[in-house]
Amino acid sequence: MKRRNLLQAGSVVLLLGRVHIARGAGIVAVRVWPAQDYTRVTIESDTALKTTHKLLDAPPRLFVDIDGLELSDQLRDLVAKIRPDDPNIAGVRVGQNAPRVVRLVVDLKHDTNPQVFTLTPVAAYQHRLVFDLYPAHPVDPLEQLIAERMKDLGNPGANAVAVASASSAASAASGSSNAHASNIDALGDLIARQIERSNSASATDKTAQTPQPRASGSSAAAKPPASATAKPARTNRLIIVALDPGHGGEDPGAVGAKGTREKDVVLQVAFKLRDRINRASVGGNPMRAYLTRDADFFVPLGARVEKARRVGADLFISIHADAFVTPQARGASVFALSERGASSTAARWLANSQNQSDLIGGVNVDGKDRHVQSVLLDMSTTAQINDSIKLGSAMLREMGDVGRLHKATVERAGFAVLKAPDIPSVLVETAFISNPEEEAKLRTAAYQNDLADALLNGIRKYFAANPPL
Repeated sequence: MKRRNLLQAGSVVLLLGRVHIARGAGIVAVRVWPAQDYTRVTIESDTALKTTHKLLDAPPRLFVDIDGLELSDQLRDLVAKIRPDDPNIAGVRVGQNAPRVVRLVVDLKHDTNPQVFTLTPVAAYQHRLVFDLYPAHPVDPLEQLIAERMKDLGNPGANAVAVASASSAASAASGSSNAHASNIDALGDLIARQIERSNSASATDKTAQTPQPRASGSSAAAKPPASATAKPARTNRLIIVALDPGHGGEDPGAVGAKGTREKDVVLQVAFKLRDRINRASVGGNPMRAYLTRDADFFVPLGARVEKARRVGADLFISIHADAFVTPQARGASVFALSERGASSTAARWLANSQNQSDLIGGVNVDGKDRHVQSVLLDMSTTAQINDSIKLGSAMLREMGDVGRLHKATVERAGFAVLKAPDIPSVLVETAFISNPEEEAKLRTAAYQNDLADALLNGIRKYFAANPPL
């Protein structure tokens, strides 16, 4: 009797095993992160997924076959997760292409460079299958800033010319290891050239339409064309401040007890600071903010540095609201790069935490990712670090009027995101989101506004003492 019960139990185990195997991998979640830079689709599962994919054109679409998978409600939900305003995806179709093979067809809005890769479990995530869909012809950030600045100057007619010229200049700059040094004021130079060209063309047109008097004799001097006498329009030195809202997309950053996500709070602070910078000037020179991300998507650490250098940024400010191992930690901080060691145990802990962002956010490490290929610059100079400390000190003095400081001096640690060798770079911890009182403050527009005002005042005072080249 006992033997028969054991055999029956064994049969049940074998039967369950067959059902589990037939079912294949279990889908945990499906997420979509649309942005102008790229759109990411993530399929999270309890076991690793194997895929094959093919890119087709006319119309552009991506076919992805996922092995060992049965169609599920979570996968069907992917269709509804695509927003009409997604810059890159027009729609998704999903179906059971063959037994244990699910096919996804991603209809694309334009030519795309797709990256399909997998990520192993890390932090709160299990296995992830990732599709990163990059535009084949992305908008250059330098072009965008030039177009915005031309608008400010009230010369929209020259926008197209400026943008066209910027593309080749930006490409040349990004291909050089000294892009920033050789392109310190690329925006100002290009804008000045395009305004001069636009004004000259306008003056020439007027001259051509106005009848010219004939010379009465050989002694009569010919009137020089208007284009020869037109004075080039003056443009001020444009000061560019790169703002880097930390985390984003798959990487939420720190999460407070009330569920406040670091990635959301710092983006709001960055928006408020951006608006203030765009209305400000230093010594008569207008300022312009450039955001490394302006929506909820992930940007690898090296790409954040690369973006700032691409636009010739004068400053780089990474904005965070981190957590610590105890809820008692509180107060704002500013960090500069350290090439040797951290200035405190807390600084080392925070740097290690922030440097894990690529693992959590998820980067393609198969050697094909264009952001991974870009060099994460380790040749930071003493001059850059000294300027960073000056900037951080000016900011701390202003932030002390808004709330409590964790430390009144600039701390040092090996933050990967601060490694641009030619841009003064700081990381601002606006508060500890792990502290309940500070989490509540971070959620309020009043504190965010006060903080943005303080950071702008710190930037202005830094430039007052250290004018840009």
